Amino acid sequence: MSWQDQEVRELKENKYILIDDEPCKIVEITTSKPGKHGEAKARIVAIGIFDNQKRSVVYPTKHKVKVPIIEKKTAQILSISQNEGLFMDMETFEQFNIPIPEEFKDRAKSGVEVEYWESMGKRKLMRV
Repeated sequence: MSWQDQEVRELKENKYILIDDEPCKIVEITTSKPGKHGEAKARIVAIGIFDNQKRSVVYPTKHKVKVPIIEKKTAQILSISQNEGLFMDMETFEQFNIPIPEEFKDRAKSGVEVEYWESMGKRKLMRV
């Protein structure tokens, strides 16, 4: 299990939420006043960490949502072929392939240490 439950009213901007089983960073939260027969609702706008898709959802403020557990790890680049790199985790020595984003192509070289994020079975290179 790489997520935990949290109430909507506890969420803040720049934190994370699971929308459609995709870890997303919250960019905006707006809360409405409670209505005559209902409770306050929160509109959450978030952007996917791994796919950069913008998503929005509306929930009652007391509703429980899933918050992903994001592990920030370091790895070393072993080799690079086209747009993908072979990485080795610095703690577990596990080897894996992940795509190298365009902004890191010039700095990503064999032997360089990088930071990557892992959540919900997905990995993404975050810093070189």
